[in-house]
Amino acid sequence: MKKDIHPDNYRFVVFKDLNNNAMFLTRSTVASGETIKYTDGKEYPLINVHISSASHPFFTGQEKMIDIEGRVDRFKARQLAAEKRKKAVIAKASKIRSRKNINSVESKKIGTSSKH
Repeated sequence: MKKDIHPDNYRFVVFKDLNNNAMFLTRSTVASGETIKYTDGKEYPLINVHISSASHPFFTGQEKMIDIEGRVDRFKARQLAAEKRKKAVIAKASKIRSRKNINSVESKKIGTSSKH
């Protein structure tokens, strides 16, 4: 194994889950500009996380919808827009087909009237 590749500056840090406000005190090298007073009365650097073992459905056994960045809403909007475009293309194609049918019927009428 390579020597001297792991950092030496591990310090105590509080990780706070933003979903359920659970806090974990552990050692880390992550830099932080915020601090928080932990339950032991001491002040530690604070790292906010969106999801942790305290709120992840795999660890909690609960099924819940987690949509941090509005991904589901953006997906539904794109899907709706795609359906509208598809319907517009189908409507345009059916209009063109009906025009072609009308033109072919008229040309047949013209062709049959000249033969009689």
